[in-house]
Amino acid sequence: MTVATSLIPGLDDIVKRGDPRRRGEIACAISELFFHDAARLRPDLIELFDNLLIDLVPHAALASRVDLAERFSRLGNAPPHLVTQLARENEIMVAGPVLRHSPVLDDAALVEIARVKGQGHLLAMTERPVLPAVLTDVLVERGDRDVVRRTAGNAGAVFSPGSYTELIKRAAHDGVLTLKIGQRDDLSGEHLKELLNGTLGVIRRRLSRVVNPARQVEIKRAMAAIEETSQPPGQQRRDFSAAQRTVLALHRGGHLGESALLGFARAHKYEEAIASLSAMAGVRIPILDRLISGDRHDPILILGRMLNLGWPTVRALVLMWYGPHRTPADADLEQARANFTRLMPATAERVVKFWRNRQTI
Repeated sequence: MTVATSLIPGLDDIVKRGDPRRRGEIACAISELFFHDAARLRPDLIELFDNLLIDLVPHAALASRVDLAERFSRLGNAPPHLVTQLARENEIMVAGPVLRHSPVLDDAALVEIARVKGQGHLLAMTERPVLPAVLTDVLVERGDRDVVRRTAGNAGAVFSPGSYTELIKRAAHDGVLTLKIGQRDDLSGEHLKELLNGTLGVIRRRLSRVVNPARQVEIKRAMAAIEETSQPPGQQRRDFSAAQRTVLALHRGGHLGESALLGFARAHKYEEAIASLSAMAGVRIPILDRLISGDRHDPILILGRMLNLGWPTVRALVLMWYGPHRTPADADLEQARANFTRLMPATAERVVKFWRNRQTI
């Protein structure tokens, strides 16, 4: 018998042997007493309530437990053992409120729960006003897409260097996560460069529109640094002379066609691929280079449809556009395939004709 139950005649017997409905009713009644005087309770009385409620609350009906969890989650002096017990419940409707709001839960309890509970519990934690690094380490490690996005979007989250690196790695396949990371105040210049280096051009443009002016300047500087390091030392533009000689030899031998283009694309031989497309489409290399090296791969789809290329060849060209060190998400490739399939040959022909006309101006 605890000190608490000894103070109320018959309560210990109800706790141990009473029917669940009766125990639930008493849990709610005792909780009401706590809420009525919560602001004036001394630590010893809070402990008394704690000892009572941890044995009674689990037997309350679900609706009652949800209500109690919500009300206790807002109190800075809520019974600590009871709050931790509620947070560990498998029923997320009960655990959620205290995981989101309770100031009584300490970091150790949150980390322990985050390591063993499901994604619903992790998602609830992401709404806390402050997320220490020991907790975000677990959220980033175990969390699904929604958990990681919400964690990255929490201004009160603190990340260890390892977790920040993992966030940026996952952002390479998640545009929403990229935007959330890009807007964080604690994003270092080096991390920003890593983030942009693995990001599609369309996401870069969206990021530039949603961040503050200071971050916009940082993005421009980071992009300039990325472009500078991506070029060989002392080389300002690509040299297509050797590629042109290779393509000319193929043409003379009657071997310039889709098969050769596919081989160049799969080998990430950009110059040879562009030179081949130039010869096959009748568009000058400088124009194709500017179009295809841009931040969208639409010109590749247009050329592929105009030249009646198969999707495997177009897909290889798209992968070449991403580069050997970037892997597009399956969804992005499927979207490209769908766009290529929907593109009308007559439309592609008109666009390529426009490109040809530009080179004569």
